[in-house]
Amino acid sequence: MSKLLERLSDPARSGVYRVTRADEVLDALRGSPLALARLDLRQPVFEAFSQALAFPDWFGRNWDALEDCLTDLSWRPDQGQVLLMEGARDGGMLVEVLGAAAQFWAGQGRSFFAVFLDPDRRLDLPDLFREA
Repeated sequence: MSKLLERLSDPARSGVYRVTRADEVLDALRGSPLALARLDLRQPVFEAFSQALAFPDWFGRNWDALEDCLTDLSWRPDQGQVLLMEGARDGGMLVEVLGAAAQFWAGQGRSFFAVFLDPDRRLDLPDLFREA
C-alpha cells in the first residue's frame, strides 16, 4: 500500500486538502476500496455534488442540504470517500461544509477526504502530501 493510500484510508486524517496534480491521487486509489468522486466546480456547486455523488431526490440544493447529504451518503460505498474537485475559484462556505463532513466521518471511523485540484496554489488549504 502506498503512503498516499495509507493516508487516504486513515479516518483520523480526514479533511479538506489541495493538490497541484490529480495523477498521484488517482494512481493511489486505483484498485482501492475507497470511493472516488470527481467534481467539476466550474458548474454550479450544488449541481456538481448532486451529479457526482448521485444525491437523492430530497437534496434541497442549499448549504444545509449539502451538509446533510455529505454526512449521510448511505447510498454510496462506505469504506471511505475521496472527493476530487477541480475548477474551484475560492473555498468559502464549501470548505466549511466539507470540513464538517470530514469531521463527522472521522468520528464514525471512516475516511472522508475533500481534495481540491489547485495547480496555482491559490486556495488557503493544506497540501494533501508533499509533492516532489
